[in-house]
Amino acid sequence: MFSASATALLAVGIIVVLITPGPTNTLLASAGLRQGLQRSLPLIAAELAGYLVSISVWGRFLAQAAHALPWLPALLRVAAGLYIAWLAIDMWRAAVALPDSTPRASGMRTLFIATLLNPKALLFAGTIFPAAAFAHWPAYLSAMLIFVCLLVPIALAWIAFGAALGSGKLRWLDPAKIQRGASILLGVFSLSLAWSALH
Repeated sequence: MFSASATALLAVGIIVVLITPGPTNTLLASAGLRQGLQRSLPLIAAELAGYLVSISVWGRFLAQAAHALPWLPALLRVAAGLYIAWLAIDMWRAAVALPDSTPRASGMRTLFIATLLNPKALLFAGTIFPAAAFAHWPAYLSAMLIFVCLLVPIALAWIAFGAALGSGKLRWLDPAKIQRGASILLGVFSLSLAWSALH
């Protein structure tokens, strides 16, 4: 449905946003830490359901709004670029942690609601997914298929990361270095969003 370059750009955008630490990924990692990899696997379905609902609702809303406000997509890209740049700076300054204060009830419902309300869904709908995805069913299905194929292994990686922390296998890991690497990645991505909005 999409060209090779559009598919590659969509995939890169999805990967960069999904791997970024946030409420959903923190819950996934915390579940892996507390209950292990196998018992946490069903949470991937809750994350997927939350994103599918939220992205679809935001996407349809923004597609309708763009007809009345043609400048809205460019404004959203600039706002998303600024938001991601702020996240990159914030991530550079604060260490990524899986605090023990995270609620123990990281069940399906908790994860679904956290994902449903995750600002990343608006980012996907407004800037990462092409506008055609919310105007034509084949484009929507193609974009969502790519999204699902990338979400599952990334969610699994976050759960496995938490499980590895729980087992003590990653004692050598420096969370600050991981966070700073992720913040650089986010910074580059925010510049690419701003560039695409202005050109």
